[in-house]
Order: sequence, then structure tokens, then C-alpha cells
Amino acid sequence: MSPAYGRCMPTPSPLPHGSWPTPLTSALVVRSAARLGEVAVDDASPAGPDVWWSESRPGEGGRSALVRRSADGTTTDVLPSPWNARTRVHEYGGAAWTVAGGTLWFTHFDDQRLYRLSPGDDAPVAVTAAPVLPAGVRYADLTPDAEGSLLAVRETHTASGAAADVVDEVVRIASDGTVTVLVTGPDFVSDPRPGPGGRLAWLQWDHPDMPWDAAQLVVRAADGTETVVAGGPGESAVQPTWDADGTLWFCCDRTDVWSLWRWRPGGEAELVLDTGTEIAGPQWVFGARRFALLPGGRVVAAAGGEGGDRLVVVEPDGAAREVALPGWTALRYLTAHGEDVVCVAGGPASEPVVLRADLSGRSEVLRPARDLGLDPAWFSVPEHLTFPTDERGTGVAEAHAAVYPPTNPQVTAPEGDLPPLVVMVHGGPTSAHPRVLDLEVQYFTSRGFCVAHVDHRGSTGHGRRYRDALRGQWGVVDLDDVVACAGSLAAAGRVDPARMAIRGGSAGGFTTLAALTRRPGVFTAGASHFGVADLGALAADTHKFESRYLDGLVAPWPEGAEVYAERSPITHVAALDTPLAVFQGAEDRVVPPEQAEVMVAALRERGVPHAYLLFEGEQHGFRRAENIRAALDGELSFYAQVWGFDLPAGEGIEPVEVVR
Repeated sequence: MSPAYGRCMPTPSPLPHGSWPTPLTSALVVRSAARLGEVAVDDASPAGPDVWWSESRPGEGGRSALVRRSADGTTTDVLPSPWNARTRVHEYGGAAWTVAGGTLWFTHFDDQRLYRLSPGDDAPVAVTAAPVLPAGVRYADLTPDAEGSLLAVRETHTASGAAADVVDEVVRIASDGTVTVLVTGPDFVSDPRPGPGGRLAWLQWDHPDMPWDAAQLVVRAADGTETVVAGGPGESAVQPTWDADGTLWFCCDRTDVWSLWRWRPGGEAELVLDTGTEIAGPQWVFGARRFALLPGGRVVAAAGGEGGDRLVVVEPDGAAREVALPGWTALRYLTAHGEDVVCVAGGPASEPVVLRADLSGRSEVLRPARDLGLDPAWFSVPEHLTFPTDERGTGVAEAHAAVYPPTNPQVTAPEGDLPPLVVMVHGGPTSAHPRVLDLEVQYFTSRGFCVAHVDHRGSTGHGRRYRDALRGQWGVVDLDDVVACAGSLAAAGRVDPARMAIRGGSAGGFTTLAALTRRPGVFTAGASHFGVADLGALAADTHKFESRYLDGLVAPWPEGAEVYAERSPITHVAALDTPLAVFQGAEDRVVPPEQAEVMVAALRERGVPHAYLLFEGEQHGFRRAENIRAALDGELSFYAQVWGFDLPAGEGIEPVEVVR
């Protein structure tokens, strides 16, 4: 640890906001970085359960590696490069692997085929046939059954390339590759879960709904009789999980928030745990788990709230109690590990780790976060902000944000110098800002920026009423909320109103572009990362999963084409006079690069200062270390040139080209 950045802090010296020197460089952001994914526990070893997890590694081109931790604490990379356990089903993927009895099944990213790696095998063996079209048959949500076969969601693409022709089904794959179709017909299926007595549970939904709108939980008995347990219009069921006694547990938002429910054959679904806050979240990816079934009839769940997640245990008699896990405010992928629970956990001062915890609150880190070599004094701690906004007939007149103040133990600002503000908007837009240490946020706060991560109406974590406030209002109430947040911080004297930027990726990029074109004069700079510029183009040309998403957020397509045009940033480029940086992946299928290039052409034609970086080989979201660094440093360099402050010396940041 360098003394300059360790615990021996020198006396702070004054420097203008934005130019503060910091060890939180883009190189540190990506150095040995890994995004933790699903966790699994396998009881095959006689020495004790093995814990498995996936991690996406920017330093290896974004490859999703699989790691096994044996009972003796030894960790092993199970799949060497170039194996990449990642699926493209729904384009967002998830649950691309599973393990049972020591045998690993996974989808390899390059060809989307299923592979199996059994104990003693030298290399994975292909189980499914090579697709006729490249990546034309894809598999996700892999679940072993009692017969040694595998249940999966299969997504089949056709030569037409049309979203309407893509078929989603639940299938069973035998060890020899024989495929049997179990569920077909619904537009979408997920979570195939085999249960006792030959039962099968799954989720299904149809266009134009998204899974958080109206996913149905269906159970098929051994005689073929089907029962809709929960879900449907105005109600979403998620994460079905069978208990050994034939009880089916799941989350449902019938009470406004996703709470914990159970169902027994022949009975009705009953509410078990309603904390008043969300347990589950939106099903953007497969394999999410926010509760786990433990021996003895206990259930442990992660319940959200303004301060982050907390662990709640439901006893066999129905009594609920909280388990304190100090420092851990984000809990994902909960899995039983004997009497304990294993999960991915993070907090304001820690990047995600793999954590094992018992029901008394004792915990052990199985896979630590990388050692950043920094004193926690460098990390800005978020403050929850609730602020008023325009109700607009939604029934909701307030919104939320996590505000990160400028934080640097070695520097202070000159008297009267207010910090610049970066308003960050999450993707989705049906999503939320996670309450974990995010080095991209700290990259800015340690340089003297204030960052406000806005959970505008439509975000998750605040109940269905808050989520539904965006229905038909995307491009309206989200703009109200980001403008209101910035105005609230400026009015309180916390930020410089002349240096307020907005940035976001994907849907957050749309809100960024829309705010600059339709609410001009509020922000003086912006950064769009693979942001949507043309809503009509997105509705007409995107993948199946989101092909009707905008029906609910904007208007039915194409009947509502005028509404799409009115809310699209490209319609209002005549009002765009705010400097803008644009970052885009060349192989993005969700938001194709043509959308970015339309905006860049408009900026060039109008003579507005702008920068454009197109990254070859990147899709929707950047996974390669060099591109993550280029985007982050490029954005900082852009703000420095637009607002006229000097970059900290010694970092070697190459100025991005700003076209004026």
C-alpha cells in the first residue's frame, strides 16, 4: 500500500473541484476486476459442499469464468480460456450454467451450444448439436432434474432474423443430447423447476407484457393437469422454488411489493412474509434468487429498503426476525449451504464478495473483493435523498436518489468553490441503483464531483405503484425526476448549477439524451453510453424480449408512432446545444450503433462540441478492460475540456478528441 494513499493521510490542501488527484484511476477500476454472477452449492464431494460461482473478467475480454471453492478452501478455475459460460437468451442472459453431483453443464458463448464437464473429463463435451445458424439455438436457466437430465429454456432463431419468429420453449435435454419439448406456446418462459411427484413449475408471459408486468406461475401435475398458481394481469410472480415436501415457494407483488408466498397442491397461494419492502426484483436476467430454503423448514430472504438489503429469517411457525450483517447492503443469489446461506454480498465500502452467513449473523468471506490498497476514507458514502417532483397524474409525487458527496482525504476545495454534479441514470428503465461500492462512482467523487444516482419513477425497489408510474410516461416523468433532483441539490447549495452533467447507459442514455434535447438549460454537459436516440427505431428493430416493452412505457407500436416521435431525442436535435460525449459498442444488438451515429451527425451539423468513441467487438455494455478505461477517461476528459478544469497530473489520461 502506498503511504500516499494508505492510512497516513497528509494535511488536506485546497484544489478546485474536478482536478483533485486520486488513486482511483481507470486502471484501478479494471485491474483484476471481476463481476460476480450466480452462486451454486454442490454436495457431491464427501469432504463437504463445494461452492461455485461465475465471474465476468474484463481483463480476459469479458469472459465469464467459473470458479469452484472446495470444502478445504482451495479455489480452482474450472473452465480455462477460451471457454465462456454465457448465454444470449433474451440478449441479457443469466443462469448459463449449473452443477449437480460434480457434473457441470453450461452454455458456451461463442456457439451457444450446451456442454457438459463430468468429473475426470479432460475437456467439456458438446451435448447439443451445432446450430444451422450461428448462435441460432440458445439455452439458459439450466436446472438438473432427478433423472440426470437437464431442464432449460431454449430460444430458437430463424433465418428471417425477425423478433416475431423467435420461439421460446422449456425443454428437457438428456445426457445423450436428446431434446424433449415440455412447454411451448407462450411468447416467453422461464424458471423451469422440477418438483416432487412428477410436477413441473415454470413462469410464462406474453407480449406486450414484460415479466415484471404479468408473469404467471404455472404448475403441471404428473397427469398433465395445469394450475395457474399466481400472476397474470396486474400481478407478477417470480423465482419459483420447490421444497422437498411439495410446497412451492415464490415471490409475488400482489401486495404492491414482491413478497414471499407459498402454495401447496390442492390449496390456494398464501402470503408468508411481507416486510413492506421488495424481496424480489425485475427479471432482466435468468437465475435471480432472493430467498433460500434451509433445513428444518426455515426460509431466509433478502428484503430491500432505503438503507439497502437486510437478511430476514422466517421460522417454521411463521415468525420472522432480522439477521444483522453489518456492512452488507446488497444481497443476491441466496443459496442454502447446510444450515447457512451463501450469497453475493456488497456494501458501501466493499465491492461484491461471495459470503457465507449463519442465522446468528456470523459470516465468512469465501471469495474476497480485490484488494484496492485504499483506506476507506477515499470512499464516498451515499446519502438517501427523497425529493418532490411533478405528480403528472401518476399518483406519485416524489422520487429517490443516492447522493455521493465529493470525498478525498488529501484535498479540500477553495472557499466558495461548489462541486460539479454528475446525475447518473440507471439502465432498464425498470431497474435500480445497487447500494454497493462502485468504483466508477468513486472515480468521480474522489476527484471532487458530487454524484447523484437517481431512482426515477419506474425504478424497482419501491413497489409496483412506483414502478407503474412510468407506464405510458417514459420520456416524461423520468425527465421530471432527473431535473428535480439536480434542481434540489443546486437549490440546497450543494452543487454548482453551472456545472451539472447527466449521464447514463441504455435506457439511462435515453433519459440523458431526452433531458438535453427536451429540457434544455438544466444540464451543461452530458454523456450517453449506448443510449437510445430513436424510440421508433428501437420499437421496430430490437430483439424479441424487448420488442413490445415500449408498448407499456410509451404507447402501442406502430399505432402510437406520433408519441414515439415526440419523445425521441432525434426529433428535437434543433434544441440540442449542450456538449455531449457518446460511447457505443459496434456489435450492440439492443441499441444498434446507427442510433448513436444519428445523434453524432446532428451534433456535428449544429456545431455542438461533442466526442464519439465506437468500440469494436463490444455489445450492449462494455466488457473489455481497455474499452471500459477509454470510456471512463474519455468522459472525464470531456467534462474537463467543456468546463475548463485541469485533469490531475500523473495519470496519463489521453484527452478525448472534442469536435467543435
